Formats: sequence, structure tokens, C-alpha cells
Amino acid sequence: MIALSLAEIADITGGRPHDIPDPSVQVTGPVVYDSREVAPGSLFAAFVGERVDGHDYAERAVSAGAVAVLATRPVGVPAVVVPDVVAALGALARAVVTRLGTDVVALTGSAGKTSTKDLIAQVLQHHAPTVWTPGNLNNEIGLPITTLRVTEETQHLVLEMGARGIGHIRYLTGLTPPRIGLVLNVGTAHIGEFGGREQIAQAKGELVEALPAEAEGGVAVLNADDLLVRGMAARTKARTVLFGEADDAEIRATEVRMTDSGQPSFTLHTPTGCSDVTLRLYGEHHVSNALAAAAVAHVLGMSAQEIATALSGAGTLSRWRMEVTERADGVTIVNDAYNANPESMRAALRALAAMGGAGRANGGRTWAVLGPMAELGDDALAEHDAVGRLVVRLNVSKLVAVGGREASWLQLGAYNEGSWGEESVLVSDAQAAVDLLRSELRPGDVVLVKASRSAGLERVAQALLDSTVEGEVADR
Repeated sequence: MIALSLAEIADITGGRPHDIPDPSVQVTGPVVYDSREVAPGSLFAAFVGERVDGHDYAERAVSAGAVAVLATRPVGVPAVVVPDVVAALGALARAVVTRLGTDVVALTGSAGKTSTKDLIAQVLQHHAPTVWTPGNLNNEIGLPITTLRVTEETQHLVLEMGARGIGHIRYLTGLTPPRIGLVLNVGTAHIGEFGGREQIAQAKGELVEALPAEAEGGVAVLNADDLLVRGMAARTKARTVLFGEADDAEIRATEVRMTDSGQPSFTLHTPTGCSDVTLRLYGEHHVSNALAAAAVAHVLGMSAQEIATALSGAGTLSRWRMEVTERADGVTIVNDAYNANPESMRAALRALAAMGGAGRANGGRTWAVLGPMAELGDDALAEHDAVGRLVVRLNVSKLVAVGGREASWLQLGAYNEGSWGEESVLVSDAQAAVDLLRSELRPGDVVLVKASRSAGLERVAQALLDSTVEGEVADR
């Protein structure tokens, strides 16, 4: 974070200093909301949560090196007291970005946001100092916390923006106004909350509406292959850059192919030239993510060769997103358990089928360990049924459906599509899945673990990777 005095912070946030002997003392460290992450010079943001009140940890934070606390009431240690800590953080974020003039790249979409954000960050790091959203801290708290990590050297700030309703992205863009806005896709994630894909498109399109005009440097990067995203060009005054497989896309891929291990390779085409790319990531769906990252990098001045080199070297920065680990016994575990929706389920299953191609020749099998997809509303039964059917159509060897009602729909879909015998199995919970897999897996097998975050199936992947643990799956 750039150095700000407590007096400046109070002025920016409209707060009142309490128990501050010297308002000229500066915050030089990170802004944190977990007292365990306090570093010397930090500002500790005291949030009131459902179970924990950050104000109770104010003294501990200052003892650990925090300069002061951002709080809603006096806490007996140096504090800037504000009416709303979330709003105060947002005000700080906007003030810092405005002061530095950092290029803000914002992205949103129904699927692939975090993976694409990680790709953009790694590519832009080859170009200039870059700060980006860690993990998926993409809401009204995570976005300003990320923004306040910038320094005077930071040239690019890459922000993932999530939404659970109309107006959410509009609010986030008001905190850190972007110059470049990327919309990946409009899918069915959270469709139960939004009420339909058109409503999701309305919410995602708030990003391009917030961009400055083309004459002021605004650029909307849009997926040419998603009609709802392509249509957002009419909602912005910014210049539009299209990416995808469509013929009119400025950034596109040709000769897409998969390596024997399931990693995509393609020829990247940009207005500055062409170059070959082989990703370290798994699954053909990452081609679209890579094209989105390439489009942003192109807008910021990188050549096709520079972009291709950076993409080919980029890995996974965020946990539980197609994390591929081969055990010593030759079993491969694919932990994609962070979250799931119908689009990401289909992409992961296709990646599993590709990864299992070489192994089948040596007797290896593919296993899909799947749990429920949340927040699908009235579409839940049909979507789970469709995923179960896709498992069979892709010739995945084994389906292990984990959980209750939604898992039974997965298993029933597979059964109705032609699964027989023990090709598809319904188990009650994560421990039952682990017990089954430990008794059945053999060298050459590839296991995909995927579900919505609430299912906690990352515990299954971890238990299978931890060869020293033969007991129960640990509670989250």
C-alpha cells in the first residue's frame, strides 16, 4: 500500500481519530481483516461477522504491529472510527487508484473468472509490475483489500468482479473505475438468484457501461462466441475488442488441439502477428480463457510473441481449480472442487476424458467424483441429469455421485443414458467416497473431484493425495 497518514485516512473515509497520539503516523503495510495476517505498518479493518467481531481483536492487531484499526466504535487502541468499514475501505481504494493513475483491468463472467484473472496477471507481469485479486476475493471487501496492495511502481491492477444481483458490479466499478473491462461469458451460475440468463447478462454488462469512452482510452473486451456478451457492445462507449473463434474476432485461436496429457495447444492470432501456444493448464475450455488474457495483453501493448511466451509459462495460482497431481503409485488426482456450475462441470468432464486417453491404453480408468451444483433454482434437476448423462457420453469409466438429492439426479442421469453395473455409484458423503476410491484405484487411473463449494469435496481430493492418512476425512 502507498503510505498514508492516519490523518489522511480519516479525511478520505470521513472518520474520526480515536486514541491516536500522532495523526501524522503513516500506514505503510497492508490492509488486513484477519489479525493473524497483521504485519508491521498494517491497517486492521474490524468487520462484524456472523460469528466473529473484528473489534474484539483490535488490541491483538495493534500489538502485532498494526498502526491503527479501522472500526465503527472506539476500541481502546489507535483507531479511525467510521460509520461503515466496508464503505470506508471502498473510499480508500478509490482514492489510491485515483492518486496513482494505475491502469485498472476488471473482468467478470459466469465461469472461468478466477482462472482467467490468474492468466492475465501472469501475462501482464511480463510487461510491467502488476497487482491482482488473490483467489476469488471479488466482492465489496475483497476488491478494495486487493486495490490497497498497489504501490507507486504498480502499473496494472487486475480485478475480478463477482455479482449475485443487478447493481453489484455497478457498485464495484464505482470503487475502482476500470479502463479495460472484460466479459467472459453469460452462463447459468447463480441463475436461481438472478432469475434467468438475460438477467445475468444485464448484471454482467454493468461492467462495460462503466468504462470510459473510446476517446478517453476505454476498451471493452468481449467474447465473440457468446451472443449475450457480444451484444454488450451496444451498451458501452468504449472501443470494443472481440476474442474467440469467430472470424471477426481480433484475438482468435486456430489449430486447437490437445496434448496426450490433456493440455491445449493452439496458434494465437492477434493484429500484431501469430504465435504458437501450449498451455500448462488442463482442458480445452482454457483456450477461451487464454484468448481473453491475450486480448487484454494486446490492448496494453504486448506483441503476439510476448503474449504466447507468457501464456505458455503460466500456471495455476488459485487453489482447487484443476489442480493436477500424480501420486507416487501413478494415480492422478484432479482437484477442481472449488466450485461448480453446469458450464464448468461440462468443461471439467471433457478435460477428464482427454486426460484419460493415454492412460486407457495402459489399463487406466477415468473417475468422475461429482457433488451437487448449487443455486440453479428450477433448473437443478435437469442440469444434474444432463451432467450425469454427459459422463456416459464422454465414456468416463466411473461416476461417483456424492451427497443427497442432487447427487441422486446425477446418478440417475448416468443410469438413464446407459450406465450399468457399477459404472455409476451413489455414496452418502465425502468419507464414503474416499473409502470407495481407496479400495478401487489402481495405477494409471485419473480422478476428477468437482462440486459446488458448499459440498466441501476438496476433502476427498486431499485425502486421496495424503498417503499417510488412512483415517477419516477431516472436517472443514
